[in-house]
Order: sequence, then C-alpha cells, then structure tokens
Amino acid sequence: MWDFTLVSTQVYAGSMPGSPHGGASHHAPRDYGRTPLNIYWETTQACALACRHCRAEAVPAPHPDELKFEEGVAFLRQIREFGDPLPQLILTGGDPLARADLFDLIDEARKLGIGVSITPAATPALTREVLVRLQQHGVEGLGLSLDGSTAERHDSIRGVPGTFDRTVQAMRWAQELQMALQVNTLVAAETADDAPAIYELLKPLGVTRWSLFFLISVGRGKVLQPLTPEQGEKLMAWIFDTSRTAPFTVATTEAPSYRRVALEQMRAEGMTGEQIKRSPAYRSFGIRDGHGIMFVSNTGDICPAGFLPLTVGNVRKDRVADIYRNAPVFQSLHDPTQFEGRCGVCEYRALCGGSRARAYGATGNPLAEDPFCLYEPE
Repeated sequence: MWDFTLVSTQVYAGSMPGSPHGGASHHAPRDYGRTPLNIYWETTQACALACRHCRAEAVPAPHPDELKFEEGVAFLRQIREFGDPLPQLILTGGDPLARADLFDLIDEARKLGIGVSITPAATPALTREVLVRLQQHGVEGLGLSLDGSTAERHDSIRGVPGTFDRTVQAMRWAQELQMALQVNTLVAAETADDAPAIYELLKPLGVTRWSLFFLISVGRGKVLQPLTPEQGEKLMAWIFDTSRTAPFTVATTEAPSYRRVALEQMRAEGMTGEQIKRSPAYRSFGIRDGHGIMFVSNTGDICPAGFLPLTVGNVRKDRVADIYRNAPVFQSLHDPTQFEGRCGVCEYRALCGGSRARAYGATGNPLAEDPFCLYEPE
C-alpha cells in the first residue's frame, strides 16, 4: 500500500473521513508548524500483494528490525506530546492486517485519545468480519486502493489476480457498515485515461473521499511512467470540474498544484473569499510533505512523508514532537520562503508549496521547485 491523506471527525484539511481527509464544517485550529494533521505509521513491510508502484517495496515477511509491540506503544505515547488537537494516526504498510498485534495497537492508541484510520491491502485477510472488528475497536476511517475500472486494469497494477474483486467487495461491506471510506487511485501514464470510468464505478459505493495520487517515482514506482506536466494540468482541470457535482469529496495527493488550478477556476467564476474557504479544495491548502504530514517507518525511522524518504530521526531514540518541530529538515519544510526555484518566488507557495517529495525525487533536494508544475510566477 502507499500512504495517502485521510479526514477524521475532528479534522480534515487533506485528511481521512471519520464522519478519511469528509467530516466537520471547519477544521480544528492547528499550527502545522507545531502539530501535523496526520501521522502515517508503516506498521509493517509485510504484504501479500506485489504492487508495481509500492513505495514500501513490500515483501511477504516483516523486516527483522520492525518495531515490536512495546516499542509501538512507546511511539504512540509520544504522539500525546503534541498536545491538543492531536494528530490523526493512519496505519499503513505493507499491510497492517499482517501484524498479529494490530488490534492491541489500535486499542492502545484509542486509550490515549488518538484517532485511528487504516489502509489495509485487499488480500483474503480483508473480510467483512475484520471490518466489523476494526469498527468495534474504534477505527474511524478505512482507505482502499482502486487503480483501474476493471479487474484486468487494476490487477495488472496490483500484481495479484482477484485484487479488484476483493477491493470492490470490501467497498460494499464498508458501505453496509457505514464506515467512512477513502478510495485512493494511482495517477500515472498507464492509468490516467481510466479515471472517468473509475469515477463512475465509485459513484454508487458510498465513498466519502476519492483521492487521486500522482505518481512519485520511489520504491517500485520507478517502473511506471508519470504524466507530463501538460497532461497533469489537463487532468487536474477535469478533477476540479468533477468535484463540483461528485457525491463525495474529490482531491489529489502529491499534486499540490491542483490547489492553484482550483483557485484560479474559482476566481474566474467570481467566487468570493468566503465561498472559496467553504470549498472542498480549500481544506487541503497549506498542507504538504513535512508540514501537516509526518511518516514513521516500520523500523521507527521518522521522515517528512512516505514519499519523501529523508530519515530525520528514529522513535527508538528521538521524540516525534521534537523532531517535527525542531529538526532542521522539518523546519525548512515548514517555511515556504526557503523553497527554491519557481516554488520559492511563487505567489501560491504558502497554499501550494509544490510536492516536496517530487522535488526531492527529481533533484535530491527537498526544497527545489516541483518539476510537475507548469506555472510561471508573476
């Protein structure tokens, strides 16, 4: 699985719905330089799938240095140090269901008052009974990946026949159980033309949020082809148009320039500042890799995001709140005036800021300009 931006019942600016990133009408007061909206915990590298774009390069067995249960609980207790409002914890992988102690970890998080969402892999382990149990243990949101409108298209990405059917079945179970559901769809040269058909498939399935993830070439994702910037801009315009009438929130992941596209369109239509603030697109403004987002690997490494694999510390020896607030890498990501190239002088740098993960993947510098954006700053 790759990570994604979910909204809980308390917060949702680019988060999982809990009522993963649809929920309340206003997001909770939060300074993203002090406290992230979402902490993604890669609970394990183990997964039975072989997805062509897997960030984690997941394998059948867990890493020998994976955080043990007691270490996981110690990490969860660190999250309390952020204070209120607490971040939402999103359990990713690999496949979180591959951890034997998963439900015990969820219980520990809930006892600490931490909201929990989960992104399981669509394997035979994902049953209706498991979804019921997740609900009973207080999980607020479910994230599933759908990368094609047909079994042939989806399974060719996921690497295992039958994954499409299991994913759609899990969506139907989530709808029956009234679980908040985010669906994540990979956007690459191999999948982009299928987006309208995927949208039509999702419309009757009770989805809360559909997030289109624009490929970052890390892990196994290097075997797929990203869209060109021109293709990306065209697709973003379609996403915004679709979002106006969709029965669920439609958003993007690792394509923050979508915010500029949406804002330009809303302004062209004469929308006022207050109308713009009430729009779904506005809810993610300002959030980016390392600012509103934090990632902890299965071995405890602390990174700005799952697709920005810059190790800044480790939960076995560092405190996550201290790293997020004070580590030089995070401090530079909190401050868009430190961005370079076009992103550094762009009038949209605070609300967009470019994909820091894509900048790092292209140049080795997380502060460089996002090569996917066509916009020339004024």
